[in-house]
Amino acid sequence: MSAIPFVPRIDSAPYHVAEQVSPLIRRVIANNPSKFTYRGTGTYIVGTNDVVVIDPGPQLDSHKDALQHALENRRVVGIAVTHCHADHSPLSKWLAEETGAPRFAIGPHAQHPGYVHEDDSHLDPPEETSASHTDDNHDDEHDDDHKESIDTEFVPDIAVVDGETFISTPEFSLTAVATPGHTSNHMCVAFHEEHALFTGDHVMGWSTTVVSPPDGDMSDYMASLTKVIHRSDKILWPTHGGAITDPQPFLHAYAEHRYQRERQILHMLESGPQTIHQIVEVLYADVAQPLHKPARRSVWSHLRKLHDDGIVVAADSGEPRLLSTYQLVGKHRTH
Repeated sequence: MSAIPFVPRIDSAPYHVAEQVSPLIRRVIANNPSKFTYRGTGTYIVGTNDVVVIDPGPQLDSHKDALQHALENRRVVGIAVTHCHADHSPLSKWLAEETGAPRFAIGPHAQHPGYVHEDDSHLDPPEETSASHTDDNHDDEHDDDHKESIDTEFVPDIAVVDGETFISTPEFSLTAVATPGHTSNHMCVAFHEEHALFTGDHVMGWSTTVVSPPDGDMSDYMASLTKVIHRSDKILWPTHGGAITDPQPFLHAYAEHRYQRERQILHMLESGPQTIHQIVEVLYADVAQPLHKPARRSVWSHLRKLHDDGIVVAADSGEPRLLSTYQLVGKHRTH
């Protein structure tokens, strides 16, 4: 059976308006469009009187004002943060101080003391400039930057664990679903009363998800994606993009996008040792040169997974680095 193609869920909701999107969910979209955020960060408000705010969003006065207005005459009993990228968590500090509500998350941003940054800018042409993108045809591997800004100051008031129901009111309950991969501290939030899952950046409505080392990990990401596929949610609410009302075919197409890229990389390695740069020059030949830098990091994340799986090795027998040369392990060669 052929894979169902990934079809973005386009969203044209207005900015700064608390839109009622379900009986118990309202959403306010921040005016922070970018290559990573689509039209902006969608902050969710769950509940009628006692409410929980999910992903308060970026440090943006217009969004803060919109949230303040949306929360008038309501009691905030909790703040859930799916992860601490700067378009998700910064306003949580203001909101916690304003309301006294605790912030729930898996944890702060992880430290990677053994990580050694490698500069691959010498692989890009000197005249490299940013490329434009259309909102309705975005792919994380085609971005002109390779990483998102991190809110390193974020620390949850209460650290949660996978499967923990961290909020329970007479009206609803919310449960943490640990989904590392996009970041090591990423979580989705299960909303039992509406059979819904708030997916943060783990599954986005408008594009595939950025998985960039060292904190992004493709092995973890694919395991987390499988975990979500095995759930029975009726609807997914991503922080970026429209609601996903057909989760299973969407998720399977989402996963197939990754598996197809992995197969392409393995096919390249069948002809002998390759660098990430060489692989990208072939697999992304029809993509503008300015976008090859983020493509290299995406390919790197796949190669790190394949290294973990014992299918490829770095030719120097070292760690799978950005500038390593890679080859198939002997038993995996097809010829």
